Amino acid sequence: MIFVFYALALLLIYFSYRSLIGGVAYLRFFRTELAKTRSNYTPFVTVIAPCRGVDKGMDENLAAFVEQDHPGYEVVFVVDDASDPAVPVIEKLTSTAAVPTRLVVAHKAVGSGQKVENLREAVLHADERSHVFVFVDSDTRPLKSWLRDLTAPLENDDIGAATGYRWFISDTPTIASEMRSVWNASIASAMGPNTSSNFCWGGSMAIRRDIFERIGMRDKWVGTLSDDFAMTRVLNEEKLPIVFVPQALTASVETCTWREMLEFTTRQMKITRVYAQPLWILSFFGSGLFNAVMISAFLIAALSSRNSFAVWFSIATIAIVSICSVGKAWLRLRAVELVLTGHAAALRRQYWTQNTLWLLTPAVFLYNCIAALMSRKMTWRGIRYELKSPTETVIISGVTSQRD
Repeated sequence: MIFVFYALALLLIYFSYRSLIGGVAYLRFFRTELAKTRSNYTPFVTVIAPCRGVDKGMDENLAAFVEQDHPGYEVVFVVDDASDPAVPVIEKLTSTAAVPTRLVVAHKAVGSGQKVENLREAVLHADERSHVFVFVDSDTRPLKSWLRDLTAPLENDDIGAATGYRWFISDTPTIASEMRSVWNASIASAMGPNTSSNFCWGGSMAIRRDIFERIGMRDKWVGTLSDDFAMTRVLNEEKLPIVFVPQALTASVETCTWREMLEFTTRQMKITRVYAQPLWILSFFGSGLFNAVMISAFLIAALSSRNSFAVWFSIATIAIVSICSVGKAWLRLRAVELVLTGHAAALRRQYWTQNTLWLLTPAVFLYNCIAALMSRKMTWRGIRYELKSPTETVIISGVTSQRD
């Protein structure tokens, strides 16, 4: 049995080393991209922002959408109910916005996610001058340069889409909120220069209008829950590359409870299981391997003879994996600091949590993966769904809460 432990421990050490090398490449990629000359590509853009309920800090989030450093764009806000609590917030903003805005009310979803239905309706209301569609979530707070940076790669008409990603920051830090941030950070650092392995993130993604229409994306969203996974799948089928734009990294500023953290992370993994099963299997294997090896190593080091090879091997495993994991977390946070300069104080606080909670997040991933194996049902923005397949979504019920 001990030889099985040795084999698995060596495998985990190898993966940890590869992860550290990936962290070095991640920081280098950010520095390279940020050093490039800014593009002059500034087409007219339609920014589409689906809203449901009121997120904390929503006023500031939506204000960031209409204060972009971009010469020509409009913002289309879309809800599924004219009495949604988000409507007064949107109307207050649009009454003073310096850019064209409009509020669209979508139909209630039937057999698709409500967000998807909102997007399908919103694209029909885009200005005829629009050359690019940009999709953004209401709980993100982009920088003023976000829109221009995100759309810049689309000057090349061979690019399928450009995407950013989220970084969670707690306005009032709690262990649960910081755990969610560390959990999410491991996914953020999966993005990089490899356009064939990148994926779209619906909270900050852009696609040329002609490509959107050519691939029939509006029709291909029918029956889906995940707008971004569905778009990623179609673009991959069409062999159109997805560019990750570090400058389009956006802050999600909010605090969550343990329950909200587990609901969020489990929902993400349930969606991943349906839309990207190989990635779910890899997460299952990776988190299972980490937990099995590290728990075994701690037990062997604590309970076995102090002079045995197994003890020293276990100590070495713990040390090497820890050094690689802390190094990866440090490098990743250094990269994020280069972009989210307005959140410098909050990011400095995260050096403690990002460099320690990595030890616990694999347990959360393992829980998420098991939960995804047991059920495909989830609640998202107050609506209960069941994912039958990537193209078949069942709406079970709506609930009172509209909180994410």
